Order: sequence, then structure tokens, then C-alpha cells
Amino acid sequence: MFRLRTTLLVSTFALLIAASGYANTILVANLTNSQENPPTNPTLSTGGPRPASFGTATFDLNDAMTAMTFSSTIFNIDVTGSQTPDPHDNLTVAHIHAGPLVTPTTNGPVVWGFFGSPFNDNNPNDALVTPFSTGVGGVFSGKWDLPEGNNTTLDAQLGNILSGRSYINFHTVQFGGGEIRGAIQVVPEPLTSTGMLLAIGAIAIIGSAGLQSCQSRQES
Repeated sequence: MFRLRTTLLVSTFALLIAASGYANTILVANLTNSQENPPTNPTLSTGGPRPASFGTATFDLNDAMTAMTFSSTIFNIDVTGSQTPDPHDNLTVAHIHAGPLVTPTTNGPVVWGFFGSPFNDNNPNDALVTPFSTGVGGVFSGKWDLPEGNNTTLDAQLGNILSGRSYINFHTVQFGGGEIRGAIQVVPEPLTSTGMLLAIGAIAIIGSAGLQSCQSRQES
């Protein structure tokens, strides 16, 4: 019986490893003015202050690592050019930057543009922009496919992206070099739902085997 339970336990671990090995990679970014290099301080064209801009982004790299979808929501940046009367907050371009020398305090080249120029979400075009119906900002989504990139490809940049050497940023009229920026970070992979079910099933089997063993010894 000990051997049976040991075999079941080993099999369980193998199944859990297999289940977790077929999951997408999730990455996130929190975009702020302070992460830009140099940090930005948004103002109106008249010199007065305007609300701090910020945002969030989520990325989903498929298990085959051939495509990465994303969704980003930004606030207090004019997505249409008509959400506010002042031109300083008008969005001009938006990109993902990456490179082997990128750190939180250094800049890197554009590797994939999804708004304005360069525009690289084009094989096919999956870009979607949804401005807020009220308020200032909007939601952006798209998919970086394997052959796309700004003089590069997704495959060529995966090492930088998965190692924390990339960021997403949005540029405005006031800040042509970027108004908000967020480092792209991998989210630690949790136990998948499939893995949880396998674990529960294995525990039930092992528990049942153990109970039967106890009953057999009591009867004898």
C-alpha cells in the first residue's frame, strides 16, 4: 500500500507539472509620470497644472510564444484630441520599448508601435481604440504577432520582455518623448484550474486508498 500511495503521489506531481506547463504567460504594467526618463509634470499650455496622467496594461503571451495580446487603459490623456480644450494632453503615439540595456531609469528603442507612428500591429491589424464616453482617456487593445515589429520581431524581443527589460508608454503633444510609462513585468504563474482539479482528484484517490488500507487491517 505504501508503494501504491507513493506511485500515486509521484503521478500527481507529474500531472501538476504537465498542467502548469501549458499556460499562457501574463505580464502587467502600471503607467505613471514618475517612471518616464526624465519624469514628467503635466501642465496646461497656459502653464497651469493639469491632472496627473496614469494607466494600466495587461499582456497575455500565448503558450507557443507566437503572439502577445494586450489591453491598456489610460486616464487624463486626450485620446481623440477633443476630450479637453487644451492641446497639451493630446495623445500622439504609443509604443512598447525594449532592449538589452533597458532598466527602470534608462530608455530603449521602439520595438512595436500600436498607435501613431511607427504602427506595427499590421499583420494582421488587431488594434482597437475605445475612447471614454465621458472623462478623459480610453482603452487600447491589440496583438503583437510573430512577424510584426519595428525593425525587429516578437521572437527577437521575448528575452527582453520576459526579463524585465521592456516598457510601454504613451506620448503627448507636451511630452514628445513620453508622458506616462510602465515597466512590463511577468506575473508569477499560479496553479492553473486544471492543476487544481488534478490535485483534488489525486488527493481523493490517495485518501480512498489509505482508507481502504485501514479498513483491511481492521477486518484482519
